[in-house]
Amino acid sequence: NAYYSYARMLTHNLFNRHRRTEQEEDEELLSESSKATSVCTRFDESPSYVKNGKLRDYQVRGLNWLISLYENGINGILADEMGLGKTLQTISLLGYMKHYRNIPGPHMVLVPKSTLYNWMNEFKRWVPSLRAVCLIGDRDERMAFFRDTLLPGEWDVCVTSYEMLIIERAVFKKFNWRYLVIDEAHRIKNEKSKLSEIVREFKTTNRLLLTGTPLQNNLHELWALLNFLLPDVFNSSEDFDSWFDTNNCLGDTKLVERLHTVLRPFLLRRIKADKSLLPKKEIKMYIGLSKMQREWYTKILMKDIDILNSAGKMDKMRLLNVLMQLRKCCNHPYLFDGAEPGPPYTTDLHLVVNSGKMVVLDKLLPKLKEQGSRVLIFSQMTRVLDILEDYCMWRNYGYCRLDGQTPHEERQISINAFNEPNSSKFLFMLSTRAGGLGINLATADVVIIYDSDWNPQVDLQAMDRAHRIGQKKQVRVFRFITDNTVEERIVERAEMKLRLDSIVIQQGRLVDPNTSKLGKDEMLSIIRHGATHVFASKESEITDEDIDAILERGEKKTMEMKEKLANLGESSLRNFTMDTENSVYNFEGEDYREKKKVITNWIEPPKRERKANYAVDAYFREALRVSEPKAPKAPRPPKQPNVQDFQFFPPRLFELLEKEILYYRKTIGYKVPRNPDLPNSAQMQKEEQAKIDEAEPLNEEELEEKENLLSQGFTIWTKRDFNQFIKANEKWGRDDIENIAREVEGKTPEEVMEYSALFWERCNELQDIEKIMAQIERGEARIQRRISIKKALDSKIGRYKASFHQLRISYGTNKGKNYTEEEDRFLICMLHKLGFDKESVYDELRQCIRNSPQFRFDWFLKSRTAMELQRRCNTLITLIERENMELEERAKAEKKKRGPRTSSKRKQDGNPDGRGRKKQLKL
Repeated sequence: NAYYSYARMLTHNLFNRHRRTEQEEDEELLSESSKATSVCTRFDESPSYVKNGKLRDYQVRGLNWLISLYENGINGILADEMGLGKTLQTISLLGYMKHYRNIPGPHMVLVPKSTLYNWMNEFKRWVPSLRAVCLIGDRDERMAFFRDTLLPGEWDVCVTSYEMLIIERAVFKKFNWRYLVIDEAHRIKNEKSKLSEIVREFKTTNRLLLTGTPLQNNLHELWALLNFLLPDVFNSSEDFDSWFDTNNCLGDTKLVERLHTVLRPFLLRRIKADKSLLPKKEIKMYIGLSKMQREWYTKILMKDIDILNSAGKMDKMRLLNVLMQLRKCCNHPYLFDGAEPGPPYTTDLHLVVNSGKMVVLDKLLPKLKEQGSRVLIFSQMTRVLDILEDYCMWRNYGYCRLDGQTPHEERQISINAFNEPNSSKFLFMLSTRAGGLGINLATADVVIIYDSDWNPQVDLQAMDRAHRIGQKKQVRVFRFITDNTVEERIVERAEMKLRLDSIVIQQGRLVDPNTSKLGKDEMLSIIRHGATHVFASKESEITDEDIDAILERGEKKTMEMKEKLANLGESSLRNFTMDTENSVYNFEGEDYREKKKVITNWIEPPKRERKANYAVDAYFREALRVSEPKAPKAPRPPKQPNVQDFQFFPPRLFELLEKEILYYRKTIGYKVPRNPDLPNSAQMQKEEQAKIDEAEPLNEEELEEKENLLSQGFTIWTKRDFNQFIKANEKWGRDDIENIAREVEGKTPEEVMEYSALFWERCNELQDIEKIMAQIERGEARIQRRISIKKALDSKIGRYKASFHQLRISYGTNKGKNYTEEEDRFLICMLHKLGFDKESVYDELRQCIRNSPQFRFDWFLKSRTAMELQRRCNTLITLIERENMELEERAKAEKKKRGPRTSSKRKQDGNPDGRGRKKQLKL
């Protein structure tokens, strides 16, 4: 395979492990001697151009690795764990380019907006000889920057944010960048995102990606990063996905060895456990609910009591909303409108006593301040930060704040104020997402996770703001968890996921992406957790324990959880579910549903009005049997017609069939059974029974109408016909009726046209319409892609009279070393001649190469497989599309520059009239 061969070649080049003959070795030694210069390619200690400190030993090794990538012409990924100095190693590499290679630039460093000033400060501190400039600001400031700084060229490195790059792409595309560095490289893991598309258009000699989180185990996202680094090799995501098929990878170690072989040459990752940094100590603090929190928690559960007992519709968005509301309640009840007493609103003790977490925080902070610690508090909710801000002002704690709405300038001011020596700031409160990346707050030694994220990696990133190189104390992490609530299960789930991932990755296997997905059943189970406990009492669970006792209890529970996870094997972790009791009414083996003392705690959900189209829904629910069989099926009249949703009968037919069913049940004396699983089962039973008792038979007119309606559907269309119709739409697109009709066997074009018209009019009535539409739209996207490629090839070939001899390809940095321009020219011209959209075009192209006298002795090209030729053509097509786009933009710019022209002939002939015709001048 090309990926495998290429990776092996890179590995050999880097480590010189393949054997050579004496002659080959002599030739290589002579060649190297002739090229010998005084350039230093390896450092044993921190380079002299690095000022105000020295690189650590592992950072020197990282710099040497980056230099070896440069020397071998390879792009790479520096994936050291957060806090190990990726910024410093990158700056040192750019310093090496200037001082040892005499290549000062231009280099571009793309970073998150929140870290712009940090990067600029690091440049000034470590390698002041590098002239780094920063692009940020409004339109006028940017124009001044281009005019006074960028275009004169008195700089080496341009540091800017993703947003600025997108806005000013036209200016940046004019430069030939030596190094393009992207910090937080997971921002380009989606190759179709705007940022990802733009950075691929830039002319760059070398590319370097920085990421502190482990590479995600989603193969397609991994391909997107590799495609950016080596577009010539990793040009087809379909080939990559099929070669590393996840289903095979999880059980086939050879395939995973391939993946490691592919990654090894251009990926470097070190973790803090290997370095001189004390491990962080995490304590989970389990906290009770206040009286007000219990009341609000109960209200939220009561509002959606039907889904708690598996009676209501389990819509995923509805479940997510319930989870979000419960999590808000765990943080502070004042997050709900109307919960805080007022107006007037006051900031005093009630802010603390109404939230269990605030009570513990109020006990913990004085102890930490007394110990000389400084604190970072992370929350996902910015309104929690509002409450914490009021609390800090009330308790006279010096603080800083950073969230997604904080202006860029204020961010850096706050970070500097917190980090300065003898700072008066005791607390720094941050939103988990906005403050979790690229910020150095190592002057703090305590991290409080006020509420945990679904993704454990996000919380780890937050902790790493303090747990990083430069930290002199042991970092302590206090994670607040509200006991017997959804939070407990969320943290358990995150811990399980981290443990499972570590087991699998240690064994050199891929993590199954399905393990991280949160399904409806799991969400429901999380919501149910602790509900019985909450309903059991209305009193506060906050204790009067001192903070030392709370910490001791937290440490004990944390250790218990660690031991439990350590003892669980992979199979136990994979099979771990969050199933609790089937109903929140079951407690200690007893059903409290009928007990009066529990019934008072429950609110009858409001009655829902039935909609007019429920007759159709009810008919299909019975006809297709999509509901779970919880009770014996209700009887149906014999010899009822078998109708399918894809046959598109008139809706009125289902109303008549439903009426017929109800009357049949009345004639046999059928009684609707009570469903004990529903909270309002008695009312529903009464309503259903009333329908049966009041049912009337179909009269003569209705019977005649029913027979007439039965003839109006597409009765001769079978499921097989329908499936052929859907596949034909996917293959040809919905508008190509002629070809669709050919695919549907036994149907005339007129019949298919009639069915197609009604299908697109009433397709929303189909049960699997989302799946069907996704299938058709995928096919149409492939058709559009083929059309755009054909158009690009036509445009390129059309610019030359003799394309087989004259055609030139704009490679940029994607030239590659395997194919010559002559070979590429032949591939493109012959592909266009044969017809790009033919199924066997690459087999024919391979045969043309073998038959061509031009390549009689070109064994490399003649030995390529059809698949390898397809990959190369895909790369060339991408280059051609980019070239066409640049030409179009240039033409538009020139046209805009020239402005509108008024021809003299137009003046003579007169102006066009309202219908676009030229007026005749009267003589």
